[in-house]
Amino acid sequence: MISPQRIFAVVRKEWLEIIRDRIFFVLAFVVAAFLMLLLGYGLNFDVEDLPFGIVDHDKTKLSRDFSYQFIASRYFDFKGYRSSEKAFEPLIASGKLRAYLVIPEHFQRRLLGSKPVKVLALIDGTYPFRANLMRGYFQAIASRFSTEYLVRFVAQRYGMTRDQARKALAPVAFETRYMYNQSVNSDWSVAAKLIMAILLMTPPFLTALGVVREKESGSIYNIYASTVTRFEFLVGKLSLYVVISLLNACVLYAMARILFLSPFKGNLLFFSLVTLLYVICTTGIGLVISVFARTQISAMVVAAIVTIVPAALYSGCIIPIASLSKGAQVMAHLMPAMYYNNIVLGCFLKGSGAAEMWPDVLVLGGYAVCLLGTGYALFTKRPKV
Repeated sequence: MISPQRIFAVVRKEWLEIIRDRIFFVLAFVVAAFLMLLLGYGLNFDVEDLPFGIVDHDKTKLSRDFSYQFIASRYFDFKGYRSSEKAFEPLIASGKLRAYLVIPEHFQRRLLGSKPVKVLALIDGTYPFRANLMRGYFQAIASRFSTEYLVRFVAQRYGMTRDQARKALAPVAFETRYMYNQSVNSDWSVAAKLIMAILLMTPPFLTALGVVREKESGSIYNIYASTVTRFEFLVGKLSLYVVISLLNACVLYAMARILFLSPFKGNLLFFSLVTLLYVICTTGIGLVISVFARTQISAMVVAAIVTIVPAALYSGCIIPIASLSKGAQVMAHLMPAMYYNNIVLGCFLKGSGAAEMWPDVLVLGGYAVCLLGTGYALFTKRPKV
C-alpha cells in the first residue's frame, strides 16, 4: 500500500541534501535564471547598425543623395568616406567594417543622361547569414533610390504629380504587415524559446544527478534496505525536482516579461498546465539517464548530449524546423522540445490555446507517460553487483 508518510520522508531527505550541497543548490535555483540572462542578451537576430563606409569617386549632388539613403538607414552605421578602396581593406580585414560602397565616376552624368550606373558593394562574407542580409539591405535601398529618381523624372517629363507618376510606374502596390510580432523584435521570440530550452536542460540534470549521487555515495543502499517501495521512492524523488523546475519556470516567465518585454497573449492557466506536463516529461528524461549512469560525471555528459543539442538544433529555437533537412525534420519530430516550442510561441505571441495546441499537448503527454514508464520499469530496488 502506498504510504504518503514514506513519500514525504523521501522528499524531506532530498530537500535536506539539496540545501546542504551548495553546488547542487546553485544548480537547482540559480543556473536557470543565469542561462536566461546569458542567452537572452547573447542571442539577438536583429541585424542592425552594421558598420560600413563609402568611396565616392563622383562627389556630386546625386552621388551624395544616393549615399545619404544608406547613411540615414537604421540598418547601417556609417564610418565615413575614403578616397580609395585600399583605405577600407584593412578595416574589413580587422572586422571594424562589414562592407563599403564604391560610387563610380560620372555617376550623376550617366543618370542625367538616362544611362545605367553600376555601384559596387563589397561585403565581408565571413558570416554568410549576415552578408546575405546586408546584400538585401543594399539592394532594397538602391532600388528605392532608383524608383524615386525615376518617379521624379517621369513627373517632370510629363507634367504629373509624383503620386501620379509613382502609380503609373508601379500599378501594383505591395504592402507588408507583420502578424503576431508586429515590430519584428527578436527578443520577444528568443525569450519565449529560451523557456523551452532551459526547461529541457535543467530538469534532466537535476534528476539524473540527484539519483546518481545516491548511487555514487552508497546511500542508495539505505533505500534498498528500507520499506520504501520503488513507486514511493521515485514519486518522492521526482516530485521535488518537478516543483523546483516549476519555480524556475515562473522565474523564467517573469524574466521574459519584465527584462525582455515579451508580450503574453495566451491563457496563463493553459500555459501553466502545459509547462507542468513538459517539466514532468523532461524530468522523465533525467530518470531514464539515471538508470544507466553510474557516476555523476557520466550522468552530466549524457544529459548534456540528449538535451543541449536538441534544444539548439532540433526544437526550432535557432533554426526553423521547415529550414532543416528532411532527416533533421524527422529527428525534430521525435523529440518533445519541438512540440513545447510550438506551444510557448503560440501562447506568448499568437494567443493560441487548447483549441489550436491540443495535438502538441497530446504528444507531450505521450512522451511523459513513456519516459516515466520506462524509468519506472528499469529502476529496481535490487542492487546490481
